[in-house]
Amino acid sequence: MALVALVVACQGREEEEPGVSPEQTTESVDLLVRGARIWTGDENDPWAEAVAVAGDRIVAVGSDDELAPLADRAGRVIDAAGATVAPGFIDTHVHFLDGGFRLSSVQLRDAATPEEFAQRIAEFAATVPTGTWILGGDWDHENWGGELPHRDWIDDLVPEHPVWVNRLDGHMALASSLALERAGVDAATAVPEGGEIERDETGRITGILRDNAMPLVDRVVPEPSDAQEDTALDAAMRYVASHGVTSVHNMGTWEQLEVFRRAHAAGRLQTRIYAAVPLATWERLAETVQREGRGDEWLRTGLLKGFVDGSLGSHTAAFLADYSDEPGERGLFVTSEEDLRQRIGGADAEGLHVTVHAIGDHAVRTLLDLFEEAAAANGPRDRRFRMEHAQHVHPDDLDRFAELEVIPSMQPYHAIDDGRWAERVIGAERSATTYPFGSLLERGARLAFGSDWFVAPPIPLLGLDAAVNRRTLDGANPDGWYPEQRIGLEPALRAYTRDAAYSSFEERLKGTIEVGKLADLVVLDRDLFADDGASLAEAAVRYTVVGGEVVYEAE
Repeated sequence: MALVALVVACQGREEEEPGVSPEQTTESVDLLVRGARIWTGDENDPWAEAVAVAGDRIVAVGSDDELAPLADRAGRVIDAAGATVAPGFIDTHVHFLDGGFRLSSVQLRDAATPEEFAQRIAEFAATVPTGTWILGGDWDHENWGGELPHRDWIDDLVPEHPVWVNRLDGHMALASSLALERAGVDAATAVPEGGEIERDETGRITGILRDNAMPLVDRVVPEPSDAQEDTALDAAMRYVASHGVTSVHNMGTWEQLEVFRRAHAAGRLQTRIYAAVPLATWERLAETVQREGRGDEWLRTGLLKGFVDGSLGSHTAAFLADYSDEPGERGLFVTSEEDLRQRIGGADAEGLHVTVHAIGDHAVRTLLDLFEEAAAANGPRDRRFRMEHAQHVHPDDLDRFAELEVIPSMQPYHAIDDGRWAERVIGAERSATTYPFGSLLERGARLAFGSDWFVAPPIPLLGLDAAVNRRTLDGANPDGWYPEQRIGLEPALRAYTRDAAYSSFEERLKGTIEVGKLADLVVLDRDLFADDGASLAEAAVRYTVVGGEVVYEAE
C-alpha cells in the first residue's frame, strides 16, 4: 500500500509534492486516522489504513507504517480499530430546513391507527400556545390499512389550533376545519390544475389536499422568523452530522438560500450545501450566477429543481397505464409538458444545472424526452442532467439514462418503505423495475443516492442497506424485494460519495479520500466489508469530520 503523497499548505494553496514522505517533512498535521479499513473511493488506489489531515485538506493517505511518523506531530489521533473509514456521505436530495423543523414538530410517521394519529396531534397541541399552527407530521396512512385521514378525526380534539399535517411524501396533507377556514377553502373553491381536493361520499371536503392544491393552505401558514429558521438549520446540521453526512443537495427555495447565506456569512455552516431553487425561476438564477458566481466549497448554487408529477403514495405519480387499485386513474402532471420544455431548454442554454422530479413511468419517459430535446437543441456540453427519484422506469427506458448521460438521483430507503405496498398499487410487472438500481447500474448509468429527508431519514447507512439488501421494513422480504435490483456495497458507497460529488460537478473537490481533496470523512463502528454489507442497518457512526474538523463524535 503506497503512500499517495503529502500536501503542504502554503498561503491558502495546496501544492502536491508526490515524492515527499512523512519522514522528510517538518510539517505537523491536525488529524491522523489510523488502524482503519479505509475505502478511499479512488479506483486507482481503493484501500488504505491511515489518512492525515492538515487544515481542511487531506495531506497523506497510505498504510499505518507509512504514516506512523506523523503520529507524534498530529494534533489528534483517532484509532479506527479496524472499522471502515469512508469519504463523508453526500446526501443528494434533502429538504434541509423542513427536516430541521420536523425534528421539533408532531411525530406521526409511525402512528399505527387513526386513533393514535389523532391522539398524537392532541397531545402535541397541549404543549404549544393556543392558536399555534400544527405542521409537519409525516403520517403514513398505509400503517392502518390505507384509509386517508379526515378532518373529523381531529376537529374536536384541537378546536383552537389550525392543523396542516402532511403525508410523509409531501404530496398531500390534511387540514383541520379551522385551517381550511383560515385558508378560505370551502365547497366552492376551484381545484387548481395539477392538484386535487378530496371529498367524501357525501361530497363534503375531507381536509385532504394533494399537490398543486396544497398551496391553498400553505399561503396562510405564518412564516417562521429568522431566528426559528436559524435554529432549524442548526438542528438539521447537527442531526445529519451524527449520521456521517458532510454535504447535502437542498431541493428548496430562494428564501431557504438566504437562510444558508446568513449562516455562511456568520461562519456557522458545518454541512456543505448545494442549494437548488425552483426551475420556474431559471432566468433569475442565470442573472444571479452571472453577477455573483456559483459560490464556494461551503455553499454553491447553479442547480434548478422542477417537477413532472406527484408521488406513488398519493396516487399522483403519472403512469402510462392505470393504477392497479384505481382503474381509470393514471396520476397527474404537476407541471405541463410545454412549461417543462421551455424551462429546461432555457436553463440549459444558460449553462445552468437542471434536475427534475419524475416518479411514474410516464413522467420518467417524458422527462427523458425533454432532456434529449434540450441537449440536441443546445449542443454538446457537460450538462449532467439529473432525474430526482427515477422511481418507476418502463423497461424500454432503462438504457436511455446511460445513453443520454442522465444521472438517476435516487433514494434507496424509499424502496424498502414503498415495497411494503407498491405491488397492490401498481402490480408485480411494474414493481419489477421500481427503484431499479441494479438494472440502471448494469446499463452504465451513474447513480447518485440521497434520502429525500424529511420524507425519509437522512441516514446513509440505512440507505446503503436498502440498496444492498432491499429488505422491506415489514420484514416480508428477507432476501430482498425484487432482489435482482440489489447492488454491491462498493457501487452503493460510490453513489453516496464519489458519484454524488460528480452529480454536483464537485468530484475534483470531494467524494474520495485522496491527497488534496477536502478532509470530509466518516469513521464507522465496524468493517462494513467484513460481511459484504449484511449488517449495514446495525452499523453506526463514530466520528464525522468536515473540513478537518470533528463535527460529531459518538459518546
